[in-house]
Amino acid sequence: MAKFAKYGTFVVVAHAVMVVLHGLAHGAIPVSLSWSQGLFIGIVISFAPILAAILLWTQFSRAGAALLLGSMLGAFIFGLYNHFILVGPDHVSQVPNTGWGILFQITAVLLALIEGLGVGVSVWELSNRLPKTTGR
Repeated sequence: MAKFAKYGTFVVVAHAVMVVLHGLAHGAIPVSLSWSQGLFIGIVISFAPILAAILLWTQFSRAGAALLLGSMLGAFIFGLYNHFILVGPDHVSQVPNTGWGILFQITAVLLALIEGLGVGVSVWELSNRLPKTTGR
């Protein structure tokens, strides 16, 4: 458990740093968000991973791992769609290739990588907690 708590916490801290940097770039460019996008970012992308990291260090570590999986998967899908699939103001190709636009593009890629890592380590932890079956 403690090993995964360390990995999970590392992912959450790295993710939080990238979220802040990406948010700064969003504001500086500016790339506006809808109310529902802001709510999703606030709850799923920002708050849920921090709560998950706290839970990883308690007797509720399995719930923390599940919450980390859900929040990282949700963030990954949201970012993949908005930054790399849907061509709009939030797409990496639509921001300037200078100044804040470069930070926006770099952090969009790093967020996807960190969120993918978060999904991977969460699946790894949860699969290690499954009951072991014996072969016949």
